[in-house]
Amino acid sequence: MTTTSETPAPARGRLLVVGAHSADFVWRAAGAVAKFVKAGGEAKVVALTYGERGESGELWKQEGQTEENVKRIRHGEAERASAHLGATFEAFDLGDYPLVNDHADIERLAGLMRDFAPTVVLTHPDTDPFNPDHPVAYQMVQKARLMTSGAGVESGFRTAPPSEFLVFEPHQPELCGFVPSVFVDITEVFEQKKAAMAEMKAQAYLQSYYAERAEHRGNHARKVTGTKEIRQAEAFMRLVPNVVGSL
Repeated sequence: MTTTSETPAPARGRLLVVGAHSADFVWRAAGAVAKFVKAGGEAKVVALTYGERGESGELWKQEGQTEENVKRIRHGEAERASAHLGATFEAFDLGDYPLVNDHADIERLAGLMRDFAPTVVLTHPDTDPFNPDHPVAYQMVQKARLMTSGAGVESGFRTAPPSEFLVFEPHQPELCGFVPSVFVDITEVFEQKKAAMAEMKAQAYLQSYYAERAEHRGNHARKVTGTKEIRQAEAFMRLVPNVVGSL
């Protein structure tokens, strides 16, 4: 009797996206999240704050508006947006403008990483001259990720395997030291991204901006690959090298 061996299917990956505010993941990485889930992976979105003070201007125009109600609305928007992409959503509710880099909150984020054990982590770049919260979010994620993967005395920490680490495209890439090293073709999930963006009514003015940005990056991805079928893409910058068997 002849037996044949098959190459085992790759393990399902886990994608963790951490944003300073509840809508950040939608503009910068919704397409990548949808593609990851479509390929069989699991995705979790974490918002460190709701952006209730600094990113909810449309909501504050309503008479009698309260901070707690803004948070409630923003939570619902982010949950529905995540559902469009097949991801789960969790909010830390740490308070925005300014987001504070607190040790206990880093420990909380590290605990989540140990439990979820992401294979890929996405967050903000470390520089943003116009937003005080985005670099703080990066610092928190960077520290939590190092603690999770065993920085320090490994035996003193519960660890998880090292993840890939990338930052997503900021609003002003040329002012944030962002140089794309990865393009994700989101053509087949672009309608999902649009549906997720449409949920973010507190910042509806950004929907057209990021739809156009996806078209721009799609053009760049076509130039890089010669693949004419690419229409929309998202850009990311890798912070740690990826390891391959061959080039």
